[in-house]
Amino acid sequence: MAAAMTDMRWRLVVHGGAGSMRPERLDPEQERCARAGLEAALEAGAAILEKREDALDAVQAAVRVLEEDSCFNAGRGSVLTATGCIELDAAIMDGRTRAAGAVAGLRTTRAPIDLARLVLDEGQHVFVSGKGADELARNHGLEQVENGWFEVPERRRQLEELLAAGGFDDEIKYGTVGAVAVDVDGHVAAATSTGGLTAKRWGRVGDSPLIGAGTYASDSSAAVSATGSGEYFIRAVAAHQLADRVRIGGQSLQDALDSTLADIAALGGKGGLIAVAPDGDAAWGFTTPAMYRGMADSSGRTVHLYSEEDER
Repeated sequence: MAAAMTDMRWRLVVHGGAGSMRPERLDPEQERCARAGLEAALEAGAAILEKREDALDAVQAAVRVLEEDSCFNAGRGSVLTATGCIELDAAIMDGRTRAAGAVAGLRTTRAPIDLARLVLDEGQHVFVSGKGADELARNHGLEQVENGWFEVPERRRQLEELLAAGGFDDEIKYGTVGAVAVDVDGHVAAATSTGGLTAKRWGRVGDSPLIGAGTYASDSSAAVSATGSGEYFIRAVAAHQLADRVRIGGQSLQDALDSTLADIAALGGKGGLIAVAPDGDAAWGFTTPAMYRGMADSSGRTVHLYSEEDER
């Protein structure tokens, strides 16, 4: 369930969520859509890195593609809350300066990751949420849409099925999307975006927009994006834990990632992580049957969905 590479060129890794997806359960069109979406995200980010431009711009571009793709639980195609609306979270972080921007509870801003980047660039705050965050986006001319624009029929069906069963979406698919990159100058960046969990209540916010939990980047260690049972990733401070296992503990990137997932598993959580280091190393891993994931560098691209694809 892991992959690692070690050369000094630029590298981009993306994920589209982890969970219990299996080939026999996934509709062929859903699988095709997932693979095509990951390919498109890699293409968008790689186009920037190939021009020797910033990792920060690359991860933003990759995540923006996934937000627009209704196959993923971020932006259009996000899951619905228990009250039948959609609330969006996102974060982005620059490893050069550790500047960060995060947003939560968006209902009308079409591109959550673009608003997170605006917060980062403005520098006055790190984290804004709810109506105020959407107002900030409007004030800066970021496109606004009706909340229903984000909805697709399959997500409504999933909500109705889950509510009928009295359940909560913590066992099916953690649909966060994310990207991490290192550019040719050795700078790293991370970005993450999500619609959260189906039937979430009370303005629940998971790990994705929390700097150090679902998203983290530092040129002294690594860039990390997470997907999984958010409450456990928050308690484990997962993204920062991985980075500090590299910086302080001296672990390799892959060992640090695997150890962090083991810590989360010991708490009772599951999911996946992607990471890159300033030296060009990259890794992924997950404790679920599948994680939508892809990697690109100057030698080419690869996209995987299921655990067994790493072993071929």
